[in-house]
Amino acid sequence: MAAPAPDPHPGPDPVRDADVRSGTDPDGTDAEAPPRPDPLTVPSMSAGPDFVLRPWEMSDLPLIREAAQDPYIPLITTVPSRYSDRAAEEFVRRQWDRAATGAGYPFAIVRSRDRRPVGAIGLWLRDLPEGRASIGYWMVPYGRGQGVTRAALRTVTGWALRDLGIPRLQLFIEPWNTASARIAVDVGYRHEGLLRGWQQVGDERRDMAVYGLLNSDGPVDGRAVASN
Repeated sequence: MAAPAPDPHPGPDPVRDADVRSGTDPDGTDAEAPPRPDPLTVPSMSAGPDFVLRPWEMSDLPLIREAAQDPYIPLITTVPSRYSDRAAEEFVRRQWDRAATGAGYPFAIVRSRDRRPVGAIGLWLRDLPEGRASIGYWMVPYGRGQGVTRAALRTVTGWALRDLGIPRLQLFIEPWNTASARIAVDVGYRHEGLLRGWQQVGDERRDMAVYGLLNSDGPVDGRAVASN
């Protein structure tokens, strides 16, 4: 799993992080505020012959229940560590809010043949004004070992670079997570270095390896990534 940093993360809610707040002058009057990002429409996309990416639905609560039981997923996401229907519904609403506030594109990863959700992937746009975005993903045990993570990452990466024209994408992966790092490299990301104490994971600050891919780097899945 790639840690979904900088959005979402286990600290302050990413929606709050992405909000554009009105400034206030020292005398208490409102300063001129930048315009709020436009709402985003999360598309549905094929991730190979067996899986699709789509917006989150309230029918995805069983996926959140399974993710909440994983020892790692709740540490690096806003998936509740103690499952309840109410907490799971709030999680789904947060995904809707992220799109509505322009924070990013959250997708559920769903198996085509029976519509069973098996994981999540998100494209987060907090740093888009600086020409970069990040991708984070997680998969419950039922969905692992089927190539779906690689297919989902390749799909979102190609779409972000080609269709959205984002200049740079980046992933943040804990150094021990060699399986996730291998997937990133397979898709075309390059290991760029180690960020010490980069992210709060549970009760401690953890190092993160950063993997980057530029719009000008070359093909993803055999197709040129540059949008122009």
